[in-house]
Amino acid sequence: MTTTIDTDRGVAERSMGFGLRALNWLAGSDLLDRIRMRKGLERALFQGTKQGFRTATVAGRTFKAAQQLGKPARQPRARSKGLFDITPDDEQAMFQEAGRAFAEEKVRPAAKEADDARATPPEILTQATELGVAMLGVPAELGGAMEEGAATTAVLIGEALAHGDMGIAYAALAPGAVATAIGLWGSAAQEATYLPAFTGEDAPAAALAILEPRPLFDPLKLATKARREGGDWVLDGTKSLIARAGECELFLVAADADGVGPALFVVESGTKGLAIEDEPAMGLRPASTGRLILEGARVPATGILGEGARADYVECVNRARIAWASLSVGTAQAVLDYVIPYVNERQAFGEPISNRQGVAFAVADIGIESSGMRLATYRAAARADQGADFAREAAIARRLCAQKGMKIGSEGVQLLGGHGFVKEHPVERWYRDLRSGGAMEGALLV
Repeated sequence: MTTTIDTDRGVAERSMGFGLRALNWLAGSDLLDRIRMRKGLERALFQGTKQGFRTATVAGRTFKAAQQLGKPARQPRARSKGLFDITPDDEQAMFQEAGRAFAEEKVRPAAKEADDARATPPEILTQATELGVAMLGVPAELGGAMEEGAATTAVLIGEALAHGDMGIAYAALAPGAVATAIGLWGSAAQEATYLPAFTGEDAPAAALAILEPRPLFDPLKLATKARREGGDWVLDGTKSLIARAGECELFLVAADADGVGPALFVVESGTKGLAIEDEPAMGLRPASTGRLILEGARVPATGILGEGARADYVECVNRARIAWASLSVGTAQAVLDYVIPYVNERQAFGEPISNRQGVAFAVADIGIESSGMRLATYRAAARADQGADFAREAAIARRLCAQKGMKIGSEGVQLLGGHGFVKEHPVERWYRDLRSGGAMEGALLV
């Protein structure tokens, strides 16, 4: 089956290449003008390109229940220490150190090539899976890695991986968002069917699809609709900036459901009515972002996640915002760690440029703002683990990381001067990635 799919894909890509070369030649000639067909062809091409570059979703694995659960399994809440304490426990420290070592030794060296290629090397994704990033939110009785709530641990790992590269971190952490959501809100049948796949060595590529390609997107006012038809749900809409969209075997799609409101639906890649479009972005390029198009995609009545409660969906949005804040924190720290030795070593007028107050104050501001971002993010995650209300804390972390993250990226470029603007140094890439902090919704989860 794999050989056949790969062969068909290769044929399709070669055919597309031949077609594009022919169209380029035709557009550059004066033949169309002589026969007065240019405007008609341009209209046809405009409509064709909207449809012609879609590809079918991958024919993924078949998900079957590995066991029957009497009731949904859940991770216990973390025990409150009474005081706000950001010191990781032994288990969290182990995950954090493993993430830092992996980011330094594997992720950072591969980042530039991955950005250029718009793809994360498969071996890095495999190694990230071996770290356990896909199973943090899976209850322990189903093979998960954590005995208690894992939001804080997920934040620590996200920060560590993003210190290497945010785009690669996004690609590596995206499947875990689906597993975490099913572990938090899925029914017993959904947990038994899907979660065992995330605890093995070959975790499926999966995506939490909330964001839609429209301005001023509000995750609580979705254009993607789910209507009842017979005993099924039928989904129509478009989802944007999905990591590894062309490889995903499982989607968790946010849609406005009739009589329910915004809810999440479990959609397997083999479902009819799904298509993928490539969607390159200015940042997060190693994540190979794409769009998911749903046109009459039919899922069974049991496809709605859990009971479809609005409170669960709102909590999902807030947990996703904490996850993106953690990636912004890690990337902001990468900027700080890079500019400090640069300004100390760069000479101007016979002395390091760090001797200039303007430079020193800018570096200090990066340190101050990145620390504030980190504390706000940790606090939101800690409250999520304890089962306390964390909507306010998630909003603060999101706002702070979106606003200050972009400023830190810009200051990093500015401090390097001309070097900050060229690809020889990674700061321009971090600037592009930090812009995502205020634009992304969903996709990741703690």
